[in-house]
Amino acid sequence: MNRCIAVAYSGGRDSTALLHTVARQALVLNQEQGAGIAVFALHVHHGLSPNADDWLAHCQAQCEAWAESGLPLRFRATRLKGAPSPAQSVEAWAREQRYAALSAMAHEAGATMLLLAHHRRDQAETLLLQALRGAGVAGLAAMPAQQWRDEALCWARPWLDQPREAVQAYVQQHALSHIEDDSNQDTRFARNRLRLEVWPALLQAFPQAEASLARAATWAQQAAALQDEVAQGDLDALADGLPGLSLSALFKLSELRARNALRAWLAVQTRQIAPASLLLRLALELAGEGPGTWPCAGGLLRRYRGRLSWQASSDCVASEALGSISLDLSQPGTYPQPNWAGAWRVESSPSAGVCPELLRALTMRSRSGGEQFQRAPNSCLRSLKKAYQEAAVPAWQRKGPLLFVGAELVYAPGLGLDARWLAKPGETALSLAWRPDSMLVW
Repeated sequence: MNRCIAVAYSGGRDSTALLHTVARQALVLNQEQGAGIAVFALHVHHGLSPNADDWLAHCQAQCEAWAESGLPLRFRATRLKGAPSPAQSVEAWAREQRYAALSAMAHEAGATMLLLAHHRRDQAETLLLQALRGAGVAGLAAMPAQQWRDEALCWARPWLDQPREAVQAYVQQHALSHIEDDSNQDTRFARNRLRLEVWPALLQAFPQAEASLARAATWAQQAAALQDEVAQGDLDALADGLPGLSLSALFKLSELRARNALRAWLAVQTRQIAPASLLLRLALELAGEGPGTWPCAGGLLRRYRGRLSWQASSDCVASEALGSISLDLSQPGTYPQPNWAGAWRVESSPSAGVCPELLRALTMRSRSGGEQFQRAPNSCLRSLKKAYQEAAVPAWQRKGPLLFVGAELVYAPGLGLDARWLAKPGETALSLAWRPDSMLVW
C-alpha cells in the first residue's frame, strides 16, 4: 500500500538534514519491505527576501538531484500572496501563512503526516520566548512532538529531543548543501535577538540550559494536558442541552476551575486560544446583570439571560433576499448552504428525531411572520416569536433558515424540531440540526 510523508523544506540546515534522513529511510523500507513510501518536500516561497527565488531554485534542484540518485522524493512549492496587516508582525504573518500553505500542499499530496525539523534548541528558545511574553501553561508547553491540526494530517517534530549539534554533525557527515537565510541575522526579530545576543551568554553561565528548558516544556505540556482534562470534565458536568454556557453553573466552580473551563469552552467555540487579558476581563465582568458583549476572535461573546454565547461575524446573513429552496435531507450527512453561511447536519438518532420520509421534500426559507411552533408534545402551539421568548433564545441564535413541509414549520434554529413531527417510539428516526459555519468541523 502506497503511503505519502511530507517534510516542510525551507532549504536551511535543519530541514535539509531531516528531508535527507527521511528520504533515505523511505528508500530502505521500500527496498526491503516494499513499503511504497513517497516523500514530498514542501517549500514555501514567502516573498519577503530578495533571495527567495534563488532559494526556491536551490530546493528544487536539490530534490531533483536526490530523486535522480534513487531517493523516493518529490518536490512541491507554493508562493504566498498578500502581506501582513499594519497591526500584525512579519513573523506572525509568515508563520500563519506558511502553516496554511504547508497544510494545503500536504493534503494535495495525500500525505497523512507532515514532518518539521525543529530540534531541542528550538524547543528551549520557544519556551524562553513564551515566558518573556508572560504566557500561561499552554504557551510554556512550547511545541508538541505531535499534533493533529485536523482529522487527516498529523504535524510531527521527530527531532525535538535531538540537540542542535547532532543535526550539524549529520549535515557535515553527508556533506549536505543548504541555504543560509540572511534574515537570521536581523535582530529586529525576537527569536534572532534571543539566539544571537542572549543564548551564548546563557549557555556560558548554564551549559545545561538547552536540555533543562526543553525538559521544562515537557512538564508544561503535561500540566496543560491535565488542565484540559479537568476543563473537559467540568464542561461535561455543566452541559444542560441548551445553547451557550450557563454562567450560574460556571460560577459554582472555584475561581480557577471556572476560568479554566471558560478558556476551554472558548477554544471550542472560536478554535483559537483566548488571550489571558480577555480571560481576566471576563472573570471581572461576566458576573454582571443584563445583556453584555465582548469582542472575541473575530466575533462577539454575548451574555443574555444568564448564558454566554459566541457568534462569528460571518454568521450574520442578510437572509431576506435568499428566497425559498427545495431540499431532500432524508439521508444522514452534512448539507452545506453557502448562501446561509452554514449547513444542515443529519444523523441517525436512537431517540428523538424525525422520520426520514418526512425530510424528502422540504422547503427552506427565512421567516416571513405568522409561523407556528410547538416546543414539546404536550405543549400548546405558539407563534414562533412567542416560542423563542418562552425558551429564552436570544436574537442572534435565531438566525438561519426555517424548514417547512408544505406550509407547516418543521425546524427553527435555536429551538430545533417542532414536536408535531417527532417520530413515534420504535420508528426509524433522524436528528436534524442547523450549524453555522463557525460551529462546523469539516
